[in-house]
Amino acid sequence: MSEGLKRVFGIDLGTTYSAIAYVDEHGKPVIVPNQESERITPSVVLFDGDNIIVGNTAKESAKVEPHRVVSRVKQHMGDPNYVFEHDGQVFSPEDISSFILRKVVGDAELALGEEKITDVVITCPAYFGTPEREATANAGRLAGLNVRAILNEPTAAAIAYGLEQADDQTVLVYDLGGGTFDITMIEIKDRLIRVICTGGDHRLGGTLWDEAIVMYLADQFREQTGLDADPMDDPEVLNDLFLQAERGKKTLTQRDKAPFRITHAGQQARVELERAKFDEITKHLLDRTLELTREMLTDAKGKGHESFDKIILVGGATRMPQVRERIVADFAKEPESFDPDESVAKGAALFGLKESLEDSVREILAPEGGTANGAANEPGFEAASEEQVAEALDRIEKQLGFTLTGPVRELVNTKIVNVLSKSLGVVARDEKNKDVVVYLLPRNGEVPMEYSSDFGTDTANQAGVDIRVMAGERDSPEPLDCMDVGTATLNLPPSLPARSPIRVKFAINRDGRLIVTATDLTGGASIDVEFETEAVLNAEEVAERSSALRLLNVS
Repeated sequence: MSEGLKRVFGIDLGTTYSAIAYVDEHGKPVIVPNQESERITPSVVLFDGDNIIVGNTAKESAKVEPHRVVSRVKQHMGDPNYVFEHDGQVFSPEDISSFILRKVVGDAELALGEEKITDVVITCPAYFGTPEREATANAGRLAGLNVRAILNEPTAAAIAYGLEQADDQTVLVYDLGGGTFDITMIEIKDRLIRVICTGGDHRLGGTLWDEAIVMYLADQFREQTGLDADPMDDPEVLNDLFLQAERGKKTLTQRDKAPFRITHAGQQARVELERAKFDEITKHLLDRTLELTREMLTDAKGKGHESFDKIILVGGATRMPQVRERIVADFAKEPESFDPDESVAKGAALFGLKESLEDSVREILAPEGGTANGAANEPGFEAASEEQVAEALDRIEKQLGFTLTGPVRELVNTKIVNVLSKSLGVVARDEKNKDVVVYLLPRNGEVPMEYSSDFGTDTANQAGVDIRVMAGERDSPEPLDCMDVGTATLNLPPSLPARSPIRVKFAINRDGRLIVTATDLTGGASIDVEFETEAVLNAEEVAERSSALRLLNVS
């Protein structure tokens, strides 16, 4: 791609597999294969001294040296208490995720002829909150990448899907990946992709189906051998069982039964798992996805959306026949499988192209001596007419030396609207002197958005106030029912009386990242505090940590 247009890559940083894509000169999103010529890379990391090995080799190594292998780290993003220790070093989920990103990016650079990849859009589950999103962005920065956006996975899939659709429609994106489940209602119209509601569980995914198989196999082993010894107590045997379970699950998408062999404590057992039995032992998991779907539909109805046109299946776990069969039974609609493994990365790449084209259009439309950010310029991108944008795209075409296709041009003018997955509030004291959560930003409200509310100091001469930010799924006022996002402290001037007014403003940007501002309103004085979630590294810590991690070789 020409110097006139920055190529932005889309990365699906998955729980079990990751993928990277870009948009070619024909406007088509293209997956870049890894060095093993595979289109997706296992999100598994092997620590081997100063060498970090990512992908299939790491995945297979879990059978013989599980203590050196990390998998499913995405489920720990934003958790400050999770660390992996190796050779006296401690690695966070962001560290480990950065190795996965370095692998997929490095392999893509080799495949594309050493093209340097700098700018990326990384996807995450729609149900990720502020700490998880911040952690995902930091993983990209630790990998030396310029993270242009953190994009919800169902939204990315909808962008890829919407590019191929001519009709207005409302779709349910049922996204069951390796480690997460999202259910999202999305409105797709001419020049609009609007998320209406979202729900899900970022710990409910295909690996739980694998786990159910493993538990069944362990039970069968004990039954056949008569031993009390549990194969799941041996880490090497356990990892082998998980690998067999994943393969067996895939076999059961095509066949009615799958064979397994368990070797443990000098004994061996052979087990044949039939699809009907597999469906039986995992029914509670599938039930949970449908329960979450119905909850989301109730929320959508509250926003005036009582019906939908299609159900789109995304994520590798949706290949299980039980998913399609249950959806047909519950909703009387035949779901449409849409590029389950690749649509998210492709949609992220399309979003990245949109970002890059908008930057170029802003550069062209910016007045002499102005800036290109489009925020305060006239005409600016947001205020420009269709004709001005079209003329700018014509100029970009001449710079590039090829034609931008109709759908790509339309992408520039397409508005993408996301929603907040969890309500956000602050802990305050009520009239009974009890701590309660007061919500400022509602779950499923459109982002970006902001809201302010006034509170009062607790006592006279108070030195400061702690602004404790909470995230809630069902708007419970009980702090114990919510997730503690972090705390910001506002220092106060001396001699303020009790109940002195403090204004708290929450602002959420399009990536779902939160900024909290607190202002002391007494006498017109104002103090602003920028909020940073305590669960993840700040910018200075990211820069320092990135330098240390770059000393490790990733392959």
